[in-house]
Amino acid sequence: MLLRPVPACAASPFDTQAEAAILLCEDGTVLHERNADRRCLIASTTKLMTALVCLENTDLEETVVPSARHCAVEGSSMYLKAGERYTVRELLLGLLLSSGNDAALALAEHTAGSEAAFVLLMNEKAEALGLSDTHFENPHGLDAAGHYGSARDLARLMLACMENPAFITLDGQRSAEVKGLTLLNHNRLLDVCPGCVGGKTGYTRAAGRCLVSCCEREGLRCVCVTLSDPDDWNDHRRLYDWAYGNYSVHDLSREQRFEIPLVSGSRLTVRAIPAENARVVLAKGEKPQFDLELPQFVFAPVEAGEYAGTLTLRRADGVPIRFPLRYAEGAALADPCLNADEPEVLDP
Repeated sequence: MLLRPVPACAASPFDTQAEAAILLCEDGTVLHERNADRRCLIASTTKLMTALVCLENTDLEETVVPSARHCAVEGSSMYLKAGERYTVRELLLGLLLSSGNDAALALAEHTAGSEAAFVLLMNEKAEALGLSDTHFENPHGLDAAGHYGSARDLARLMLACMENPAFITLDGQRSAEVKGLTLLNHNRLLDVCPGCVGGKTGYTRAAGRCLVSCCEREGLRCVCVTLSDPDDWNDHRRLYDWAYGNYSVHDLSREQRFEIPLVSGSRLTVRAIPAENARVVLAKGEKPQFDLELPQFVFAPVEAGEYAGTLTLRRADGVPIRFPLRYAEGAALADPCLNADEPEVLDP
């Protein structure tokens, strides 16, 4: 994902106490940031990557049998029982809701055969997502040399997680029953922040309070990350309230359509529209400028989805955002017989 610069009018009316923070919109627009690229300890927000790698490499109904080593790991736990049979789904609930370090180890070894092999998968996924300020040494987030991440990277990771339907379902549950135990989601924002659909908490003494959350209001998805923030719940709520009160998302694929004259075609014109997911976040009331690059006419035949031109949006800050235009439908050559003169009939 290409992160777009902060619009000139987007300076939030307050700052956080976080060591690092970011508020990122789904289209890559950054509405607020503070030390967003600083490499920090990230505690159990690590488990976002653990969950994503598991979801992409296992089936939810696979059986996992934890060992005594898994159950003995320090820190937060879902209280696994060695030798008991669990599904990947149940362990992911323990990982995301209760932040179980025992679940993280059991899932890691089940998915990749060993913790070290799983950590390799985590770092390969981080590289694939372009998370250049993140490196993992374990699947649970306990402090370790070389284990770090940035607020910007965690925001991008959360957006990637939210593209996985199974993650959305698991991470957004308030509670779950596993083997007679009730797991409660540590993410308080699900109940106190309108539109919150997921997130992950984290804490160690060295890392401080870490929080990643995702919120959706009025069709706009945003992610907020704070690292080492003593007032994280309130900071996330205030940032979301400010963002949704001042910004909205525009779907240009629905709002911008153009007719191009068609030569020698089965119709008079053909439509050009922005490619799918041409969504952009703008300040409410902002009237952006548009520059259009399209041919004056096009010769048939035309293929649906074929490149037609470029639509450039210029926001109030003057930063251009370019969207490719594609033909919305195909158009064949006109039937040459439809308008032709009647052929001459020769006497036998």
